[in-house]
Amino acid sequence: MRVLGIETSCDETGIALYDSDQGLLGHKLHSQVDLHAVYGGVVPELASRDHVRKTLPLIASLLAETGLSKSDIDGVAYTAGPGLVGALLVGAAIGRTLAWAWQVPAVGVHHMEGHLLAPMLEADSPEFPFVALLVSGGHTQLVEVKGIGQYRLLGESLDDAAGEAFDKTAKMMGLPYPGGPELAALALKGDPKRFHFPRPMTDRPGLDFSFSGLKTFALNTTQREIAENDSAETVLQTKADIARAFEEAVVDTLVIKCRRAVRECGAGTLVLAGGVSANRHLREKMQSAMKKEGARVYYPRTEFCTDNGAMIAYAGWQRLRAGATEPMGFSAKARWPMDSLSGI
Repeated sequence: MRVLGIETSCDETGIALYDSDQGLLGHKLHSQVDLHAVYGGVVPELASRDHVRKTLPLIASLLAETGLSKSDIDGVAYTAGPGLVGALLVGAAIGRTLAWAWQVPAVGVHHMEGHLLAPMLEADSPEFPFVALLVSGGHTQLVEVKGIGQYRLLGESLDDAAGEAFDKTAKMMGLPYPGGPELAALALKGDPKRFHFPRPMTDRPGLDFSFSGLKTFALNTTQREIAENDSAETVLQTKADIARAFEEAVVDTLVIKCRRAVRECGAGTLVLAGGVSANRHLREKMQSAMKKEGARVYYPRTEFCTDNGAMIAYAGWQRLRAGATEPMGFSAKARWPMDSLSGI
């Protein structure tokens, strides 16, 4: 079965083709970073319009590169939520229309299920059951996974997601958009011993997260430590030291909660997925921590950590082969609890 995957949940247009026998045949990704940079964040209406312009040309380009035609496609998968409703509706409308025109089944995919299953695209992939940390700009969740669609939410952020906290802290520090990767890059130049930030909600039981206070702590530290008469070099180093302390606090918090989750579930496998899972420091610390727990860590290659069509094509294939299909209509969900999905 060959499945076309379409991802348009936010500010990246992702297209991919997945073959059940050959694996991933190819993928295309268009980023809207330059479009939104001037505004310092994603503008939903502009994102939707750009998806309208880019989705069909990317599909045509991918089909040409792979030497396939519409008659070679056996199913279409598109992101149906959660995400920006306008952006989601673009992919849903195009996906459902193509499926109708090509007379193949279509299925709406949960965006975070796509991220969760992204490591399955690798040759060395995890087996069920496992614990997953889904950590991105919009979500920070710990989930017990017994199979596809068999999810139990263990904990989540009560306010800002980890990636959102990275972006907002970077913006407060005057770093360019997109802030998260800029802050992580700056942290590499920071002194890890100069500042120590709190590890929120790690001094109490439970698996929930909170990063809003950490963001405020970073703002207060920045305002206190940077003076008007400081040289540009001094300011840059101070910002690097603050970035390092902030990153260390977020990473340590995620690691502590993951160790708890693995212990509570008796799991031998942890899956790390979502945009923040590309963070090098997080991967290194998580790898070391899970080794102490006797557990193994899996994560997708860097290009599949952020939003992409490959994860949607793969998740859609899993749903389609289990018999899931969408009716003639289509819909999009800005919010969609993952534990409401049906198992297969």
